[in-house]
Amino acid sequence: MGIKTNKLNRSFRRFIEAQQVFFVATAAPEGRVNLSPKGLDSLRIVSDTCIRWLSVSGSGNETAAHLRQSPRMTLMFCAFEGNALTLRVYGNARVFHPGDKAWADLYAQFPDYAGARNIFELQIDLVTTSCGTGVPEMSVIRPRAETELVPWYARMSDDELAEFWKKKNMVSLDGDPTGLTF
Repeated sequence: MGIKTNKLNRSFRRFIEAQQVFFVATAAPEGRVNLSPKGLDSLRIVSDTCIRWLSVSGSGNETAAHLRQSPRMTLMFCAFEGNALTLRVYGNARVFHPGDKAWADLYAQFPDYAGARNIFELQIDLVTTSCGTGVPEMSVIRPRAETELVPWYARMSDDELAEFWKKKNMVSLDGDPTGLTF
């Protein structure tokens, strides 16, 4: 039987901190639902009711666009090794961009990843668990984000990164603005 609560407990915190990948889901009131995998050392548990995570540039910026219209966010963590468990964290989130006043203080909580473009802060209102036995047991072979994604952005100049953001990260798939500025 799954657990339903309104905050993270010590066991949930340990489980989240042990995961090498998590998933984020958001949706605007209209248009597509977005579900993205996230990795790196990019997630911080701020308190039992608050999680922050850093987003490195990618081929889209759906999460930021969705939050401009609706603050709903769900994070999902799956046990791919060890005992089966799926943990979901629900709540309302907000986004911070490199040009925002709070960016420097928030970004200091994370490694300095090339291409960093958003920090998301989720205020938790529900935490649920399910058995997770439908998730296969797998081992991590290598962290591709650290060996491919981040180095790719590290080779870009500031101007090249700005051009990439203009081309790929300024609007969602549905044409909605992401709020990213530079």
